[in-house]
Amino acid sequence: MAIYLDNACTTFPKPPAVAEAMYRYLTEVGVNINRGSYESAFAAGNMVFDTREALRALFNATDCKNVVFTRNITESLNAVLKGLLRPGDHILCSAMEHNAVMRPLRQLERTGVSFDRIPCREDGSLIPEAVEPLIRKNTKALVMMHASNVSGTIMPLLEVGEICARRGIAFIVDTAQTAGVLPIDMQACHIDALCFTGHKGLLGPQGIGGFILAEHMIGLLEPLISGGTGSISHTEDIPAFMPDRFEAGTLNLPGIAGLKASLDWIAAREAEEPGGIYAHEMTLTDRFLAGVASLPAGVLRVAGPTTCENRTGVVSLAAVDPDALDVAELAAVLDERFGIQARVGLHCAPNAHRTLGTFPAGTLRFSFGVFTTPDEIDSALDAIRVALKEVHHGI
Repeated sequence: MAIYLDNACTTFPKPPAVAEAMYRYLTEVGVNINRGSYESAFAAGNMVFDTREALRALFNATDCKNVVFTRNITESLNAVLKGLLRPGDHILCSAMEHNAVMRPLRQLERTGVSFDRIPCREDGSLIPEAVEPLIRKNTKALVMMHASNVSGTIMPLLEVGEICARRGIAFIVDTAQTAGVLPIDMQACHIDALCFTGHKGLLGPQGIGGFILAEHMIGLLEPLISGGTGSISHTEDIPAFMPDRFEAGTLNLPGIAGLKASLDWIAAREAEEPGGIYAHEMTLTDRFLAGVASLPAGVLRVAGPTTCENRTGVVSLAAVDPDALDVAELAAVLDERFGIQARVGLHCAPNAHRTLGTFPAGTLRFSFGVFTTPDEIDSALDAIRVALKEVHHGI
């Protein structure tokens, strides 16, 4: 039987209500919004509005009209970065960023946009005092993940947000690894653009994501995609109002229905036990870290925080000696022999691995979710102990 420990990639399983809501939408509603003046179209529109409002409340945004739906967080980050930055602008990012940030920045660099990386420590934690010396006269924004998809390290949102607000630069946050798990307050953290995906900690389906803008950001961003919106159809100009300014074409309405169901599930779970999802994942992480510490010395190391302080339930293991142990071979044995599903490689974040000292060999990443059980953690640890004897040249 397979044990899924790759929740940083996508959470699995989902709450049953997610698939049920998507099925109901496809079989009982099935129509588009903003295109029809009949009852089912109004029902679909209300469902989308309710989802925007749920997201506004979750992140303490100012207005649900500023919630924009996209296909995923990569599209969201592209829309915000490419919509905001112009030739001659400068932007800061952390040294741990995912390629969803770095590849758009490299594209923009070729158009005359420049960037600097804020240095991070060997455990992936940001050095806040290094931020302000990097700010230039033409620095327009700072983009940063909330937590690393490689090491699980949590970044100091509040501290960095206060710096951005004081210096008058836009603060863009990638919440791929934390939305639905950690509390995020756009207003308290001075977040100007928050990007999210539905299929990770928000427990929704793939293919739905979005971004949320502070009011003053709306006119600063040039829409990345334009087309029909079902509104002001008498003109060929892009609507100036939200969310139509950034939502061209047909939305993934089954995905939004599934996301609304997952948001309701999370809200009910958190109402019953505030902070319970994160607490559960940290209990599992503590159990896993303790088990890793009991493995033979000098074989594997944790790339990132070695305790539960300042981290999420993402744990990367690196070979102490890559010549003696290939973590890709270890991952293959865990999968083929024991059904342990974990991710190996560079996880789309090469500079994060340079920071952690795991480039180019990469890491074997285990990531835990709300439906992961302690027994699954123990089974994974037992499997690692057995598999190491087969693939490590020295045990």
